[in-house]
Amino acid sequence: MANDYYETLEITRNATDADIKKAYRRLALRFHPGTNEEPGSAERFLQLGEAYDVLSDPRKKATYDKFGEDGLKGGIPLDAINTAAWSTEYVYHGKPEKTFTQFFGGNNPFADFQMSDIPPQPGKLQPGVVKTQDPQIERDLHLSLDDLYLGCTKKIKISRRVMDADGYGSSIRDKILHINVKPGWKEGTKVIFPKEGDQGPNKIPADIVFIVRQKSHPLYVRQDNDLIYKVQISLEMALTGFSVDVETMDGRLLTFPINDIVHLAYKKVVTGEGMPLSHDVSTRGDLVITFDIQFPKKLAPERKQLIKQALSIKN
Repeated sequence: MANDYYETLEITRNATDADIKKAYRRLALRFHPGTNEEPGSAERFLQLGEAYDVLSDPRKKATYDKFGEDGLKGGIPLDAINTAAWSTEYVYHGKPEKTFTQFFGGNNPFADFQMSDIPPQPGKLQPGVVKTQDPQIERDLHLSLDDLYLGCTKKIKISRRVMDADGYGSSIRDKILHINVKPGWKEGTKVIFPKEGDQGPNKIPADIVFIVRQKSHPLYVRQDNDLIYKVQISLEMALTGFSVDVETMDGRLLTFPINDIVHLAYKKVVTGEGMPLSHDVSTRGDLVITFDIQFPKKLAPERKQLIKQALSIKN
């Protein structure tokens, strides 16, 4: 079906240039996709862009008025003598946002409008006042206890929609985000990258938030700023004494003699050998050594007697 550009702009063929501009201004603001989400508004906005592109150009308008859409888009002879010479075929660029921006000026055409310039849309926030930001995008950042003890740098690749330089189109592009993990960060620590979400013509990109999730460690359990290290010992060791070798998170080997009687609630606390504090890495929590006493499953009668005799000896 042929396009009637005058009908699209809701004007007559006697419309002046001022009438054409006034009609486009009114209808483009009404059907702009950023303010009108009703079905068919995007298609109507495209039709308005093409209609204005033709009728606002004197040469295109004259061709259309005399030869119609077929002559405009198919080309017409330039003169009656040289019938081999035809006018250039008209093709609309298909970017109604470009037409809109060129008409109003600037990348944010709504910025300079008064509220009365914008036709009201039932149930919709009026455009141009304040852009709303998309909700935060949260992602888990899984880190080992070694990463949180020593600190490190993590590189995270994200894919997001980015507006093209002309401000009309967009594309999906990858970006590398660098996260500098500080020693002592805890589970739940948040790292925020402002406005790194998808870009769009009428919105503020979302913040991307990475939330620290601590992986389990084969030797240590973290409790706040303390590190818990469990050692398995025999009953003999618990009663007679022994020494414990502990390899620290930064590769040092510490040896601790245990001369006390080790009972089920016994703990060896080593001050300053725990996790660093994120706000002051020179200060650390404690290393807490706990003991899992392995009791014998059974004893021969003679061994029981020996143990009774040993325990009955008074100091």
